Amino acid sequence: MTSVPTAVQNLPAAPANVIDEAGQPRMGRYAGRTGAIDWSALAAPYARNSLWRRFHHKRWQYVALSTPQLFCGIAIVDVGWTNTAFAYVFDRLQGKQIAGFSQDGVPGLSAQVSERPDGASRFSCFGHRISYLPPDGKGSDAGGKYHLSLHSKQFSIEAEFDDSRAAPLLLAVGPIVNGSVHATQKSPGMALSGEVLVGGQRFDLQDGIASFDYSNGLLARDTEWRWASAHGLDIGFNLQAGYFGQQENVLWLDGQLHALGQARFEYDAAAPLAPWHIYTDDGLLDLQFTPEGARRENKNLLIAATRYIQPIGSFSGWVKPEPNAAPRAVAHLVGVTEEHFSRW
Repeated sequence: MTSVPTAVQNLPAAPANVIDEAGQPRMGRYAGRTGAIDWSALAAPYARNSLWRRFHHKRWQYVALSTPQLFCGIAIVDVGWTNTAFAYVFDRLQGKQIAGFSQDGVPGLSAQVSERPDGASRFSCFGHRISYLPPDGKGSDAGGKYHLSLHSKQFSIEAEFDDSRAAPLLLAVGPIVNGSVHATQKSPGMALSGEVLVGGQRFDLQDGIASFDYSNGLLARDTEWRWASAHGLDIGFNLQAGYFGQQENVLWLDGQLHALGQARFEYDAAAPLAPWHIYTDDGLLDLQFTPEGARRENKNLLIAATRYIQPIGSFSGWVKPEPNAAPRAVAHLVGVTEEHFSRW
């Protein structure tokens, strides 16, 4: 396994609180961990009453696990007035999903997504149980081991990953299209171990890669985005185009975290398993994405709806940490793209 150099912050250090003493969000991209996110402390023009926040406050914890054979995606989502969770196991050798579930929970009971990016999250409903435990919940940049445990009738996951030698986390805080604010804490690639059990078959996660996405914001009723994410231990990226602009677009390279410009997604929405071309307008990233398969979901619950496709595959091309740097080749880096619309 490739060793990771000591992490160096190439962005400003993350603040302990995403809201300053005057009640204003600390807009920007940062390296490192933040503390609890309490949007009730916002002042004008971002302040909203408690009822508005209840119906617009969205939080989710997403974890990705990848090996040469498997890709697993696990998410717990709290949309304020209800909650949901999904998980899937995609066999890259077969090019198909071999296990998974999507379960709506009981409002106020089934799910807990912490107000802290470094806090624990859980989901339990109708035989589906997910437990996500960060190292210590104390916000220490020393890092440590994360634990993910999932049990369902069809499959189970026991995973452990360690960020003590990983590059810095990303913290992004910024405005969104409804005039409110959003924050996200995302990880680089982390060393992974554990196992996945599907039926009677065991898959080893040893020497795989884990990453996570914690997001917390006051989102619009209709929210949509396109997303791309892939990670190794020495290289990785996160790209989004949609409700959050370019706020969370970053490159992790050799232990450093670099801001990227606006992301462009060129693909055929009618044929999302055809190749994608993804690049940034600052000339620092240019990649081709080759899908191997996808997870799809299309729910219409009258008061809420989701249209979602997440192709799984690999990225090849090049990245650069700065305009004058030589391009760094990217070859078959495992990750996902996503087209997502939610009415929530």
